[in-house]
Amino acid sequence: MTCILSCPQRRSSKMSSSAFISVISLIAFCLWGGNALANPRTSVSLNGQVSPVFFNDGDSFRVLSGEYKGSKARLAGFNTLESYGAVHSWGTWTKKELYALAKMGTYNAREGTWECISDLSTDTYGRYLWICPDLVVDQIKKGYAHAMSVTSESAGADAVAAQKDAVKNKRGIWAHGVPEYVLTSLHSVEEQSSDRATYNRLVSSVDGHSLKWKHTDKYEECQDVCWKPSKEDRYQRFTQRFAKHKSVASWIASYDEATQSKNMSAFLDGQKEKMEWKEDSHKEAAQKVLAEMQEAGWVDAAQSEIETCMLYVDFRRRFGASRAVCLK
Repeated sequence: MTCILSCPQRRSSKMSSSAFISVISLIAFCLWGGNALANPRTSVSLNGQVSPVFFNDGDSFRVLSGEYKGSKARLAGFNTLESYGAVHSWGTWTKKELYALAKMGTYNAREGTWECISDLSTDTYGRYLWICPDLVVDQIKKGYAHAMSVTSESAGADAVAAQKDAVKNKRGIWAHGVPEYVLTSLHSVEEQSSDRATYNRLVSSVDGHSLKWKHTDKYEECQDVCWKPSKEDRYQRFTQRFAKHKSVASWIASYDEATQSKNMSAFLDGQKEKMEWKEDSHKEAAQKVLAEMQEAGWVDAAQSEIETCMLYVDFRRRFGASRAVCLK
């Protein structure tokens, strides 16, 4: 059998999800000889004990036997897009195209040999949190996943480096545009059972840190929820990040917020000649920091006007015969 592969292209909106996944299954067969489909059991080392697992998507699995039999795992350091349906979109990607890449991430995870470690702490769903360093880098570098930390801190250095490489080479999910943040989860206000604010999770396309999009909105099933930050918001985040850099933190407070904002806006708009500095040492330090930020990807992120969207479906309606109509 001869297989000719290409990146997912625009497809008719009339193609069903099941038909589309059949196409992706063929691609997976070509890439991995069908092993990821025919034999979804994957041998993974769990704290030194090799056990068979079942990857239900690219960043989680269920342990089939051994010491941790029956437990579910959430893998830390990265995130693959949701594979329960075609729900994500940004840039010129369609939802079905990103759905295909989510499935490819699942097949890629099933085909590898991974070593994972855990202190057996759990997430909010009771799943053990495992760290599988090689899988993190492999999924991200191929463009099947993105780096993610569930806090405001950066993801691991290896994950960030792999993502930078994938973005630079426009692999996988980065082929058709890079938003400042990827919308990874949605919560309608009625889902909140505590006094905490309802929020949706946004994950930085640069270093994987999480941003909470707090809201009081009630979403309808299959509603397309989108996040497109204004230029002012993006520039403000860039200004704040610049001000926190250790090389400028000792003197940046001598500039009021308006001046800081004016300087960073001038830089991002390509008008460096309009930047104002009180001392030459400030200018020199700022130039070095801004060069570092540009190399890391923060400038591109601040300048990105790409909207990121996701269909809302309550978790109880994502699977089975009664799943939401937009997932069928």
